[in-house]
Amino acid sequence: MTPFKLTDELLAEIEQLIESQRDTELVTLMDDIHYADIAEIINELNEDEATYLIKLLESDKTSDVLTELDEDVREAILNNLSAKEIADELGELDTDDAADIIGELPNDMVQEVISEIEDREHAKDIVDLLRYDEDSAGGLMAKELVKVRENWDVLKCVKEMRAQAENVTRVHSIYVVDDDDKLKGRLSLKDLLTTSTRTHISEIYIPKVDSVNVNEKPEEVAKIMSKYDLEAIPVVDEIGRLVGRITIDDIVDVIREEADKDYQMAAGISQDVEADDSIWDLTRARLPWLFLGLIGGVGAAAIMGGFEEMISKHAVLFFFTPLIAAMAGNVGVQSSAIIVQGLANDDLKGSVSSRLVKEMLLALLNGFALATILLIFTWFWKGEFLTSLAICLSLVAVILVAGFIGTFTPLFLHKRGIDPAIATGPFITTSNDIFGILIYFSIAKMVLGI
Repeated sequence: MTPFKLTDELLAEIEQLIESQRDTELVTLMDDIHYADIAEIINELNEDEATYLIKLLESDKTSDVLTELDEDVREAILNNLSAKEIADELGELDTDDAADIIGELPNDMVQEVISEIEDREHAKDIVDLLRYDEDSAGGLMAKELVKVRENWDVLKCVKEMRAQAENVTRVHSIYVVDDDDKLKGRLSLKDLLTTSTRTHISEIYIPKVDSVNVNEKPEEVAKIMSKYDLEAIPVVDEIGRLVGRITIDDIVDVIREEADKDYQMAAGISQDVEADDSIWDLTRARLPWLFLGLIGGVGAAAIMGGFEEMISKHAVLFFFTPLIAAMAGNVGVQSSAIIVQGLANDDLKGSVSSRLVKEMLLALLNGFALATILLIFTWFWKGEFLTSLAICLSLVAVILVAGFIGTFTPLFLHKRGIDPAIATGPFITTSNDIFGILIYFSIAKMVLGI
């Protein structure tokens, strides 16, 4: 399959077809395009064109397109649809996707849309999902699944599975429950096909099954599914009843969103924003960390002002100030990035003290290697051994301190329940700049005897 690429020519053709209302040609063109690619097209159209195209498509394709649209585009389109039209689209979606879209609607429209959904069982499941916090396994799960009771025989099991599978897009697993719907295990399709039709499920099901609680955080669900290579995982309530399942496509979205958030946090962006957001939203997201950088820069300048006399006598020290600050920032970001990655993947081994010792030894080795090169360069350049020694000793000390701050800070934040990704951006860079400048000139002052 050739990857789809939205060209200016194709977009212009679609806009022309919409403007001239050549619906038959437009529908024929859309029939050959995947729904995710149609969503990409609609994201580039204006509101009226996007709404026109959505109304033109068949409901089974339109519903899938809606789930792939940018949130602001989807919101604009939904505002142009009636409650009945929205309900028709939601009827084609799995309950988790339908609940996500309903959750974006104004409160006064939610009840109206739900009342228009023809499949009352589907509507009931959607309402049930809306009760859960969106930042939980319950808010992530879908109600569509295949479950069988342990007291059924194989023949009845197969009949019930056929009926249930009609409402499930893809059957990942067959779950076994008791009469109270408590999760007991899972059923192997091979065992089901190779066993006598009169055998009871209780005799052949596999009692070991991984599951998550409805209140579990999506990040924790992602870790479990990643660790055990699961395509789907059942969700149970507080008393162990099977209430839904989470599939791998939902977890991929969670991982991507978490990665985007961590990347923005590391870059010094305090809110979830996109390039197309308003200037005001982008400013609010960036300004706090830029202000922190400003405070750090003023602090570093004030520290340098306290060593003005020494700098005037040994001007060469001033020329190496950017190097010291850059090294402090780089080492701190490297150390914190490794720790944050380990915390995110849950693969950090050993105690905090052992991790700090390891990072200190690593910083010491790197510091001596870089200091040796710098000593040779500075000595040959300026011919002042004592000054060169002061610069190199400062570099080693700065790298050690930066490594400690970069390692300790994310571990400390993680222990306090704060997102450690905050420690990989301007916070670490700014703090290490200030400490680096202070350490640099303090050591130089002692070595040079000023």
